[in-house]
Amino acid sequence: MTQAFRIDTHQHHIPEFYKRALEGIGVNGSGENPWPRWSVEQMIDVLERKGIAAAVSSISSPGVYFGDVAFATKLARECNEFSAGLVGDHRSRIAALGVVPLPDTAAACREAEHALDTLKLDGISLLTHVGKSYLGQPEYDEFFAELNRRRAVVFLHPVRPNQEGLAEYDFPTGTVELPTDTTRAVTNMFFHGYPERFPDIRFMISHAGGTLPMVIYRIRNMAKKPEIAARLPKGVDHYLKQLYFDLAQASVPLIQRALEDIADPNRILFGSDYPFSQVGEKVIDDVLGGIESFDGYNATRRAMILRDNALALFPRFSA
Repeated sequence: MTQAFRIDTHQHHIPEFYKRALEGIGVNGSGENPWPRWSVEQMIDVLERKGIAAAVSSISSPGVYFGDVAFATKLARECNEFSAGLVGDHRSRIAALGVVPLPDTAAACREAEHALDTLKLDGISLLTHVGKSYLGQPEYDEFFAELNRRRAVVFLHPVRPNQEGLAEYDFPTGTVELPTDTTRAVTNMFFHGYPERFPDIRFMISHAGGTLPMVIYRIRNMAKKPEIAARLPKGVDHYLKQLYFDLAQASVPLIQRALEDIADPNRILFGSDYPFSQVGEKVIDDVLGGIESFDGYNATRRAMILRDNALALFPRFSA
């Protein structure tokens, strides 16, 4: 076993009650993929075998909201109670992020308070859009103001958008739509001035920002319009460097070099997305291999990505 010092900031847990609840409304997996196999014992075993000291885990897409706020509120509470138990049993190895029943902002505020204050979870996990609204829309301002007041760690994870009305294609939707959905959400939050208005939220953006580096020219031009420039007075690049980016399913040289241009080196994180990958636990090996082999990192930078940068967000792992 490799020395266990790494912190994987992007893993997911899939409790049996969560799967049963979703299967009860006809949801049998995430997108086109069936649920991957997961258990607490399996998670700890993978950490041991991969030399990972600690993992940050959350409920992944498709989340808890499927048109019924009462269903989402109940399921979010059950998921958060489970997550608190997971941390309580493995505090030195696992951090967990809470889930909230957006789009109901009042219910989301109450659940965030319960998750962060009562259960002492390590942050909040949000999907890029809920129903037909992307994060950044004005109706979510009250909720983000609450997260900002708490200086919360907020993990942004994509979910497949509604395909209704789109031209048909045959490849899996997750191949392109998941990373693109991250870009849509971040761009919408920038359009509405979220980084300036809510500067104390510590955003973790999954999958190296999706396609964000590839459209940065367009985002910069968008922000030159006077009404948008007023919302982002320090400029797009300043606010991008306030975001944390993980390398889950993204640690290939082309993406890593692009991320070097937009991200603060102190805010790039090791993340794997385990167990949501077509290649199973090999996804961890792929990310670690990409970090190890990229010629743009030296030993100091690798240590920052694999552990040190994560401690700014999850300092209890420093022990």
